[in-house]
Amino acid sequence: MSKVGKLPVAVPAGVTVTTANNVITVKGPKGELKQAYSDDVTVEFKDGQITVSPNSETKVANAAHGLYRALIHNMVTGVTTGFTKSLVITGVGYRAEVQGKNLVMNLGYSSDFIAIIPEGLTVTADAQGKITITGISKQLVGEFSAQIRKLRAPEPYKGKGIRYETEVIRRKVGKTGVK
Repeated sequence: MSKVGKLPVAVPAGVTVTTANNVITVKGPKGELKQAYSDDVTVEFKDGQITVSPNSETKVANAAHGLYRALIHNMVTGVTTGFTKSLVITGVGYRAEVQGKNLVMNLGYSSDFIAIIPEGLTVTADAQGKITITGISKQLVGEFSAQIRKLRAPEPYKGKGIRYETEVIRRKVGKTGVK
């Protein structure tokens, strides 16, 4: 049995939870999220808590037990407080700006990168090279920020590129002019 799956998910006031046809819907002050779940688990909402329990003792059911509990916890957190990822662009001439529904980035190549901002996300870019991605879906925020970072991953010699704000880049020593 999953250690994470055993823990109940506390539902704060102002959040409504409904389950029907193996789909759980969580509505809160920031929006609404839906998640389908498999027949291997049972999801129950009682007394302000959501509990997930496996229907059998198979390996698949135990894995789904912890997975769906974590997904439901992320849904409740998303509709109440939301999720945020911050990226930092480092490099001479590297910059980013939001133009309507597009994130336009100059990353040292001959042409600009244009990333279409997905529905449900809010992206802000400031002049110091910081991009902030905010949304209610943890998966969507994380996936979009990973795609942006992948466009110009930070390199270890000069530190140029796009990195997460909390990420530490291990710097390497460059060539030395030995004669």
